[in-house]
Amino acid sequence: MSGKKGGSSGRGARDLRVRVKTARGRKLSSTRWLERQLNDPYVRRARAEGYRGRAAFKLIELDDKFRFLRPGARVVDLGCAPGGWLQVAVARVNALGAQTGKPVGRVLGIDLQEVEPLAGAETHVLDFMDEGADAQVRDWLDGPADVVLSDMAAASSGHRQTDHLRIVALCEAAAEFAFDVLEPDGAFVAKVLAGGAESALQARLKLNFEKVANVKPPASRADSAEKYVVALGFRGRRDGPEA
Repeated sequence: MSGKKGGSSGRGARDLRVRVKTARGRKLSSTRWLERQLNDPYVRRARAEGYRGRAAFKLIELDDKFRFLRPGARVVDLGCAPGGWLQVAVARVNALGAQTGKPVGRVLGIDLQEVEPLAGAETHVLDFMDEGADAQVRDWLDGPADVVLSDMAAASSGHRQTDHLRIVALCEAAAEFAFDVLEPDGAFVAKVLAGGAESALQARLKLNFEKVANVKPPASRADSAEKYVVALGFRGRRDGPEA
């Protein structure tokens, strides 16, 4: 038999990749982004499974490893738009009571913009850095939170080191907010960018939590500098050296 008959096994697989032609008025960078989106397996999975974005799988993978989203937990998601992390949290803390015989949790999302309503989650327009935001969140939850999540990223400047400093500052602010709203033994999970300026953040987290891990979940793109800090076992706010 001719070897050509089986030739589709290699070349055919490569041909399945979607190619996007550069359109008039579209930048090359935009074309590359669109092509990456169309060929991203997590984007396809998100559409197939009804998630609002591929970022949902990052939280799924982090929780599969560290188990911080338990039935009955009260969760605050900072910068929650478009709502993919809310969807995961709702299911895992049993906010809709779908898991018979298990505690029912609460999921609260806050963002600077309106978020499309989601069953099982309560969303509010709020800047978490505003004075009194922590008290407002505790009031909405009728008490402290068990988990504070943040998948926020500062607007990109195009300069890697500047972007790194901005997102570390944002994560530091989210951590300070978490110190004010978390229940003892609570968890804090947030996105940062690798780049060397996060040592003060790490020191603060290690002072306030029993365990701090730095993780790049499989759903994080390989060419991205993003990683996630997972801090477990909140000790209560402790002030000390930043380095």
